[in-house]
Amino acid sequence: MTDSLHALPERFNFAQHILGVNAQRGSKTAFIDEQGALSYAELDLRVRQMATALRSLGLKREERVLVLMLDCNDWPVSFLGAIYAGLVPVAVNTLLTADDYAYMLEHARAQAVLVSGALLPTLTAAMTRSDHEVHKVIVSKPMAPLHPSEVEISQFLAGATPAIKPAATGPDEQAFWLYSSGSTGRPKGTVHSHANPYWTAELYGKAVLGLRENDVCFSAAKLFFAYGLGNALTFPMSVGATTILMAERPTPDATFRRWTGQAAGVKPTVFFGAPTGFAGMLAAPNLPARGDVALRLVSSAGEALPADIGERFKAHFGIDIVDGIGSTEMLHIFLSNRPDKVRYGTTGWPVPGYDIELRGEDGKPVPDGEAGDLYIHGPSSAMMYWGNRVKTRETFQGGWTKSGDKYIRNEDGSCTYCGRSDDMLKVSGIYVSPFEVEATLVQHASVLEAAVIGKQDVDGLTKTKAYVVLKTGQTVTEDELKAFVKERLAPYKYPRFIEFVADLPKTATGKIQRFKLREQDAPQS
Repeated sequence: MTDSLHALPERFNFAQHILGVNAQRGSKTAFIDEQGALSYAELDLRVRQMATALRSLGLKREERVLVLMLDCNDWPVSFLGAIYAGLVPVAVNTLLTADDYAYMLEHARAQAVLVSGALLPTLTAAMTRSDHEVHKVIVSKPMAPLHPSEVEISQFLAGATPAIKPAATGPDEQAFWLYSSGSTGRPKGTVHSHANPYWTAELYGKAVLGLRENDVCFSAAKLFFAYGLGNALTFPMSVGATTILMAERPTPDATFRRWTGQAAGVKPTVFFGAPTGFAGMLAAPNLPARGDVALRLVSSAGEALPADIGERFKAHFGIDIVDGIGSTEMLHIFLSNRPDKVRYGTTGWPVPGYDIELRGEDGKPVPDGEAGDLYIHGPSSAMMYWGNRVKTRETFQGGWTKSGDKYIRNEDGSCTYCGRSDDMLKVSGIYVSPFEVEATLVQHASVLEAAVIGKQDVDGLTKTKAYVVLKTGQTVTEDELKAFVKERLAPYKYPRFIEFVADLPKTATGKIQRFKLREQDAPQS
């Protein structure tokens, strides 16, 4: 129970804490990117130099700095340096548009930006569209001559005396923001405290995953995601492990080059991925052999993992995929399988230190076997959505966080994902989980991916429609797929309509955007 968790000290700065954990590991490699390795001693020095350099700009406590940076060794230096200084780094998605960044600059009132050279043109376009003034732009790996208002990061740090003391922050003060990837409307600035990453590392990274000092971690999810931030920074640093950082997209080929040691010179022992990525890798012709990798632990989140993908991965590599669910609002995973206890087709059990409830539309707990809205109570919940009181009240309710997911609790206490609350379908008066139908479709040997939505038939009744992506070179008919699903699910669940497509719309995290499919399928007025 969360009530039994011990309190953190009155003065707590997360950057100071995580550097202190590794104070005796100076020569050990903390991060490896395409440019080389960064030891824990070098990281400590640069973080404290970054704190001094940012303060020298005249930035004040709790002012925000935007971190728009591809995964590289400069990312943890920038993020932790800002936190050490008592500033608030706002880590943002590197795949967005200039309009998105213009909104975030204004919404966060960012006083400085730390940006990758490859993303500088987009940032510049964003700044020209915004009335908000940024004091300084610090550039990692510039790709062109810089403007006088811009400075290369190593020059920015050169000559900066390492800060001796961190800002005297407390565990409940804001430490950083992450923007939620809202399916509609503007993204929400999710505010996290100094204590929150500490709790995710203690309760999940250590206690559930069992990460070790000798691990080499590699995450397909990038550092600007809540999932990736834990995987590639908070968790490995909490035990003194090493992390491989990759700037490029996590394609199967790019991932395999890391798995086999070709890219970083060392093989990861722990990999953090997502269902879409695992499906693509298992379908790839150059999937490495079991003996070519050093993986001992594999994690999945982002969307529920279809049982078939987990079973095929284990058959090939001999290790399970540990599936769990987290959120930007809870910072990391709160419901999960265990490395020694995996039940495919479920998201597992509550992480110790977190409580969950499944509630009906009346707000009361539902019995086992009945779908309910997932609520979470735990120590890593965000403080608020910045400047959005209505959404804050909807999501953060008296110590409980509403996830927006539908789940069923099974007899053994594990939980089965049904879908997002706004994705659930009512067919013939009975709720149907889109995920259940999708997970069945992908069991077919020809199917790579599937997405299911509701579509009205000629009588105006809701029926299931499936969008299906086939594997390269594979064919299957609509009738064959319908029959395949009918054999495995209740008759009312099979898709009445099937449309074959080249790809599915997804968020940057790989989540299928069913709302876009609903929009394009809606009758034209």
